[in-house]
Amino acid sequence: MVQKRPVGLAVNKSPSAEKLAIIEKILEPFVDDIINEYFTKANECLPLLDEQSFRDQYLEDKTHISPALLSCLYAHTLVYWRHSPTLSGNKCPDDRFIWNLANEAVYSELYLSPGISIIKAILLNISGRPTTSIIGNGVLLGSAVSMAHSLGLNHNPLPWKIPQSEKYLRMKLWWSLLLHDRWLSLAHGTPPHISRIQYDVPLPTLECLCEGDSSEARVRTANVFIALVRLTDVLDQHLQRVYAVDGNRPWDTTSLELALNNWVESLTGSCRLIVIRGSRLEIPGAANLRLAYLTTRLLLQRMELEAEKRIYDQLNERIMNRYIQARRTAEEILLLLQELQVEQLSGFWLPVTAFAFPATVNFLLRCALEMESSLQGLARSSSFRIAQDIVATLRKYQKQFEWDLADICVAQHADIVDRILGGVAREEESDNNMDIQEFSMPDASILDQYFPSLWDPLQNAW
Repeated sequence: MVQKRPVGLAVNKSPSAEKLAIIEKILEPFVDDIINEYFTKANECLPLLDEQSFRDQYLEDKTHISPALLSCLYAHTLVYWRHSPTLSGNKCPDDRFIWNLANEAVYSELYLSPGISIIKAILLNISGRPTTSIIGNGVLLGSAVSMAHSLGLNHNPLPWKIPQSEKYLRMKLWWSLLLHDRWLSLAHGTPPHISRIQYDVPLPTLECLCEGDSSEARVRTANVFIALVRLTDVLDQHLQRVYAVDGNRPWDTTSLELALNNWVESLTGSCRLIVIRGSRLEIPGAANLRLAYLTTRLLLQRMELEAEKRIYDQLNERIMNRYIQARRTAEEILLLLQELQVEQLSGFWLPVTAFAFPATVNFLLRCALEMESSLQGLARSSSFRIAQDIVATLRKYQKQFEWDLADICVAQHADIVDRILGGVAREEESDNNMDIQEFSMPDASILDQYFPSLWDPLQNAW
């Protein structure tokens, strides 16, 4: 019998399946290694997929797995290629080209066959690094939240008569949605999509994440994830205050401070050491948790500072004390950065942490401008020195390790820091006044005037 169709050409292949076929052809023969890398580096820290059921389905008939899900899994894992023991010896394919194909697969499947699989694909997509499309991530997240509500993921499935594995899957997806919704809200300066009164899914426990025979290392990693989800719940309380319209915004932050302190007090074991002492960073996800805590603490201190400014003068002792507290937290972010090793830099990070660094540096520059009245005073201030060291550390990581989380901060603030330092050098060489008026004005609003692209979305919220 003569076959009319060319050998190897599938019939009625979906658009997303066509994109997946191209991606897999580019990644051959490393597809299996990439899947192994994903479950080693990413899925342990942000559990989306059940590894055993995924591998069984993949070996039995991978055509039953969503093409968009597989496409995003491959693209998501490429960020770990450079430091992978099995992949680093080979040239990494063009990650931007593969991400573009994965995006096309997601949008196609979102339109043609939306369901739980596409929610997984979207979560892999928006948690991918480096972040290149803020608006696109926001659109996809909004779509995922809408579908999650339609599929009832916002309800507690534990009393339902469905398999236990399905209950845990639904809860894992919801926890991941909460994480991305709230941290993207903080990073992008937009209100969260999910309201606390619209879901009753319980917070994660070890029983939901680990089997009875799980290793001690896996239990530690699961505890880090549990702590991160609970911290995200605390962050949501802060965001409700930040995004409340002025007429309805309560400025008393006592309850927020108590919520964050209670979260710290609830920690035990290695998670407590990660948060309080900044140690045990070798645990997967630990450095991300530490930075998330410091980011939340700095947000609280900025809210306290703005509340005090509405009552007291700029040079009041209470205001000065708030500045010092916030600057100390920013310095802890710097110390965390400086202590990172290759293992942490190449490990798991939420991509939105990239926005924590420029927001911190921008806040420090504003503090320096508000407290100093000369260019030399600005350059010698503690706030500027911390900002300078953050930028210098990120520059080093960007150059030595191609760390994508450093890109935004370096792009936005390296030139500003260099201009200030260059201005000081010229001022010291000459007794004449400098023609750089913007740096000699004690008004932090000049950052908005001269550098309108600086990333600090919350500045407009005060």
